[in-house]
Amino acid sequence: MSSACTCCWVLLFNDFFQPLTILSALPLCLGGSFVMLLVTGSELDVPSMVGLVMLMGIVTKNSILLVEYTIRNLQLRQVPMVEALADACMKRAGAIVMTTVAMTAGMLPIALGFGADASFRQPMAFAVIGGLLTSTALSLLVVPVVFSYIDALRRTVARLPGRSRRRDTNGVTAR
Repeated sequence: MSSACTCCWVLLFNDFFQPLTILSALPLCLGGSFVMLLVTGSELDVPSMVGLVMLMGIVTKNSILLVEYTIRNLQLRQVPMVEALADACMKRAGAIVMTTVAMTAGMLPIALGFGADASFRQPMAFAVIGGLLTSTALSLLVVPVVFSYIDALRRTVARLPGRSRRRDTNGVTAR
């Protein structure tokens, strides 16, 4: 991940810690991709690497959906964190599942070997489908947990001696 992209996330969320929450979803997709490549007997080659890059973009977008909606709930509605996380997962699960279904349906003809030179592109489809299935199932569980731990870390750092008073995510002044 480039430093410019990370800086954009820091500016977007006005926080140095939430990009870590977003990036926590990336390892969830890699396991599914590698298992799917192993099960199908495909190699880790250039097309499968292209699929991994595409997959990481989709998984990052899904994670941003969850984190952004949770932060919005915390700031605007002034609800407890657990309620904000649960609401974000329920409301954004539909969009995440629809993205997974659409990408899987788009990759299915390639995975089944239809089209010209499908054997060259099949590893890409296997990597994307495997990674999407595991990341969709796990990101709705793992990202909220990581969000709560990162938020606790952020609050702990904000309370360290020598830190100036500033406003935290909930709009409450922190010491």
